[in-house]
Amino acid sequence: MASKEELDEFLASVERRAYKQAAFAVRDDDAALDIVQEAMVKLTVNYADRPAAELPLVFTRILQNAIHDHFRRSKVRNTWVTLFSSLGGNDDEDTADPLETLESSGGSEQAESAADKVERAQVVAIIEEEIAKLPARQREAFLLRYWEDFDVAETAAAMGCSEGSVKTHCSRATHALARALRARGISL
Repeated sequence: MASKEELDEFLASVERRAYKQAAFAVRDDDAALDIVQEAMVKLTVNYADRPAAELPLVFTRILQNAIHDHFRRSKVRNTWVTLFSSLGGNDDEDTADPLETLESSGGSEQAESAADKVERAQVVAIIEEEIAKLPARQREAFLLRYWEDFDVAETAAAMGCSEGSVKTHCSRATHALARALRARGISL
């Protein structure tokens, strides 16, 4: 059983990566925050009795299910909105705030010049943009394998697919990213 301190440390360590993963999937910062919060609450309420070693895999599965649930709810909501909007002539107002952004933390490179920091931030932004363009399953496999550092078996369990599918998705994602980055003049 994970102690309260272990659970707190785990949640603090995955918070930013989980947000990025959800943001890439749903492409809505507010919804991504809600999804991560929902996943963290479910882990704390329903799975706090699990050993600390099991938390990463369990949390990843909860997060993926929360993302899938978001899309299911959106589909149902959009169906009803479309049906009701055809009945009345309501003017929809967009209340989204376009100024909301999330800056990535740069780390602690004291000797790095300002130009290097700007260049690195630009490259990271381009990489994140290209990751967001990947198909959902490829993006999910890529993030789990290379950002979450899951092995193939853990990724397959989290995604609910075979290990061969994980390898295929990862291969396609890395090749697509490499092509896209080369096309934009970035060689890693």
